[in-house]
Amino acid sequence: MTEHDLEIQTSGVALEGNLLMPEAPAGIVVFAHGSGSSRFSVRNRRVARHLAEQGLATLLFDLLTPEESLIDERTRALRFDIALIGARMSGAVAWVAEATASRGLGIGLFGASTGAAAALIAAADQPARVRAVVSRGGRPDLAGEALARVKAPTLLLVGGHDPQVIRLNEQAMARLCCPRQLLIVPGASHLFEEPGTLERVEAHAARWFFDHLTGEPS
Repeated sequence: MTEHDLEIQTSGVALEGNLLMPEAPAGIVVFAHGSGSSRFSVRNRRVARHLAEQGLATLLFDLLTPEESLIDERTRALRFDIALIGARMSGAVAWVAEATASRGLGIGLFGASTGAAAALIAAADQPARVRAVVSRGGRPDLAGEALARVKAPTLLLVGGHDPQVIRLNEQAMARLCCPRQLLIVPGASHLFEEPGTLERVEAHAARWFFDHLTGEPS
């Protein structure tokens, strides 16, 4: 497995990313981190490492430029600009589809917190390219009208001790028209910090992506 730092061109900006590339990958998973986080998210990096060890390429990248991140640290405004991060996620999907290292690979999206909304917007915008979506403790409800346009099979993972987010995911489930599943992870809070809970996320995500990224798109 090789690791590369790179720049992704999306929506007219260059964003910093990190690519894990196993030998002969079965597909690629692009990560969208949650509000106030970055490509260095400890939990997303851990999930990405697990998926790469299972044979999937993974790409983590910053949704904001360094300059925008400085502004966001002061104002906390850009992290909740769902239209902005959704457009950048969609642009990243287009970049991955054309990049030499990943061209031809089935593309999955993994979103955490607000990043789940960005992933679903990208899936709605690029139905021919995105084959699967997984949300961890996500806010899919923030994807709004895009939910009804998502075609990719979508897995929503929510902690059993996160009742408000469970309700929001149930609401989003009702608006999705694609193959979908809501799984409650017992004993997990919003951040999946409890022993064993992130391992369950890793296992569920790996199974979902391998089920849907190989073979012809549905």
